[in-house]
Amino acid sequence: MANSLFTALSGLQAHQNWIDVIGNNLANTNTAGFKTSRATFNSAFSQTLRYATPGNGAIGGKNPTQIGNGVSLGDIARDFNQGALTDTGRTFDLAMNGQGFFALASGAETFYTRVGTFGLDSVNNLVDLATGYKVLNPQGQALNLDVDSLYPPSGTGNIEMVGNLPGTVTGPLAEVLTASTGFTHGQPAQLAATQTGPFTIPAGETWTMSIAINGGSPQPISIVGTGGAVTSADVAAAINTLTDVAASVNGGGLVEVRSNRTGETVNMKISPGQSGKDLASMIGISTTLTTGSETPLIPGVTTLNDLPGNVKTYQDGDLINITAVDTDGTPINASFQYGAGFDGTTVDDFIAYVDSLFTDAQVSLNATGQIVVEAQTSGEADLLLAFTDEVGQQGRMDWTTYAASETTAGTGPDTVIASTEVYDPAGGSHTLTMTFERQDDGTWNGIPSVDPTVGTVLSGPITGIQFDDEGAPIGLAAVNKTVSVQFSGQSGAQAIVLDLGADGEFSGLTQFGSEANVYVAQQDGFGSGELASISVETDGNINGFYTNGQFRSLGEVGVATFTNAEGLRETGENLWGR
Repeated sequence: MANSLFTALSGLQAHQNWIDVIGNNLANTNTAGFKTSRATFNSAFSQTLRYATPGNGAIGGKNPTQIGNGVSLGDIARDFNQGALTDTGRTFDLAMNGQGFFALASGAETFYTRVGTFGLDSVNNLVDLATGYKVLNPQGQALNLDVDSLYPPSGTGNIEMVGNLPGTVTGPLAEVLTASTGFTHGQPAQLAATQTGPFTIPAGETWTMSIAINGGSPQPISIVGTGGAVTSADVAAAINTLTDVAASVNGGGLVEVRSNRTGETVNMKISPGQSGKDLASMIGISTTLTTGSETPLIPGVTTLNDLPGNVKTYQDGDLINITAVDTDGTPINASFQYGAGFDGTTVDDFIAYVDSLFTDAQVSLNATGQIVVEAQTSGEADLLLAFTDEVGQQGRMDWTTYAASETTAGTGPDTVIASTEVYDPAGGSHTLTMTFERQDDGTWNGIPSVDPTVGTVLSGPITGIQFDDEGAPIGLAAVNKTVSVQFSGQSGAQAIVLDLGADGEFSGLTQFGSEANVYVAQQDGFGSGELASISVETDGNINGFYTNGQFRSLGEVGVATFTNAEGLRETGENLWGR
């Protein structure tokens, strides 16, 4: 009777333990890093009432007869399989993925945990926030993170340049000024009479006609008869009292009328007088509108007065003032004096005189008679050329018709500029500019420069950068690509090596037909930096990221592993001990 009670009691006790294990598992459902337990049972030692006997030839064997004495708790085993990982957003909320443990030091004992709820204490030790125990590194020492020090600077030693140097040549160019209108040899609008005279106008009668130039108001002419003969010279004299028109008597005794100005834009119209008293009919001259004409310049013949722009005929001694600027900015002020006994009368005389005033530019006429001023050296220039007539003289030209303006801007050789920020060894930031300049042989030179107030470039230009027909660089191995700079405050020169690419490849500099776009892909210098953020990698390494774009390892979280993790004892606070 007593044995049956004890047997039943063992069952109650064993299942109570089993329920306790289940209850503990349920209670820690939301405990980070908790490992569930599993209870197993063992049957108790059995009381043998009869032992087993073997059989013989007559009878068979007999099995043993036993009575069980109940049950006992065999084992409570931990399940160390990997659990689910959850992102909390905190840098030092760590989880162990695998069979390892974080190691924590209490001072006297080392504990282990799967729960990485860590943070930094006042002296920057990484500690468990629940217990304050220090997290250990792989060497078994407290993990202290240097979060206060600056990241030291590093001077620039290498620069990688990429992009295109244009294959199309656009410079150097010399500055050119060109007149808006070319000089031409102008002919006036002119008419000739067909009657020679002498003519008869009855005494006391007034005979008239009128002449209009370029659509202006008709200018009347009148001759009063005296009873005597009227000659062609008398008619010409009357016409010569008008403006913008002139008359003469040719060798055949005929009156010729012509406009003072010449060219295709000039016209003249003679209108008859009163019927029976008409001078036009008397001398037999056409009343149809007539215009002037223009032909190309006649070398050595066309005079300034022959130009369509001539408003009033130049007389000997008249002055044409010349205001000009040479390529280097030197002002030029001179006067051309018209006349065979002075500086000349022809267009050729005038151009030769103006050309003699410049030291670094040539003045000439192009095929269409336009004045061309061309600098004799390439590059930006200050060329200027303008003409005015002396005030108060008779001769006058409409010089606005022949005003010269820039038609080709002076430029130097083709250049491409790329700048980048570089650093000296102390972390000082400076701008290094590379100016690539095309040479006459088609190669490029790279000219380095820095602000002279912060440093001096000690090395010469990088020369001999050349490309094949497809635009890939060639011969780069023979090019010295090192730039030497002495920055202020530094004891020695700083060598910076340019990476321009590789021969036959298009990863660096190229020379295609497209526009220039050279730039610095990267440079390896940087200034000092403050810690900006911290990241823990999957291998336990703790990296610090700095404001200068650099990062470095601040330490590493140690990982402890055990052959039999189930042999650890749970000490509470999510900790385990040996």
